[in-house]
Amino acid sequence: MEPVCNECAQERREPVVMKARVLRVNCCDLLVCDLCGCQEVLVHTGNACCFRPGQCVCVEYDGAMTMSIPPQISADCVKLIPCPCGGCQC
Repeated sequence: MEPVCNECAQERREPVVMKARVLRVNCCDLLVCDLCGCQEVLVHTGNACCFRPGQCVCVEYDGAMTMSIPPQISADCVKLIPCPCGGCQC
């Protein structure tokens, strides 16, 4: 029987995408309002200082979210996007 490396055995998942409005900026995280569910989420990201409150972002992450209040995710990628008209207000 051939050995199987752990990396190959793991399922490859498609990233989950969240569109959100930035509420607060800290050095290593963003507090955002998910535009779809109107829920506050803490996003851990190394480039948090590139964003400002009021901006809209697209966050890619692996789908894992803590059950804390607010929920927390670790972003693989955060990009600035145009804000949609309307949307929720957290």
